[in-house]
Amino acid sequence: MPIRPELRWFYPIDWTELSRLIRFGRARGRCETCGRPHGTELLCLRDGQWFDPELDHWRDGRGRRMPAPAPEQAAQARRTRVVLAAAHLDHNPANNHHRNLRSLCQRCHMLHDRPHHLAQRRITYRRRWALGDLFTGPYWP
Repeated sequence: MPIRPELRWFYPIDWTELSRLIRFGRARGRCETCGRPHGTELLCLRDGQWFDPELDHWRDGRGRRMPAPAPEQAAQARRTRVVLAAAHLDHNPANNHHRNLRSLCQRCHMLHDRPHHLAQRRITYRRRWALGDLFTGPYWP
């Protein structure tokens, strides 16, 4: 994921090397949660199931082997390209200890950050309401 400009100074100068070390050194180019390989185009279902072309079988959202989905469900599969990112487990970009970093694909990264994003969304809405109350009177949806 791109680094927001206002948070750039929390990251060390060698962040690209550190991120590469986590993603391709320790994790060997795979998501550390579900096992999706970096840079490949995979068939994925909405519930997180994906087809592993290397082993020729389906996996669930945690990377465990599972039986093939029903044909009508498999017909809804979409192709997606996997891109790995080094994620901070505690959401603190200043904490760059190896135990705090994990190589995650887009899906796993979004699921990991979901509570943080929901909290940020709530703060944004509250700020908008406060500005509306301040400048235009009580906020009415």
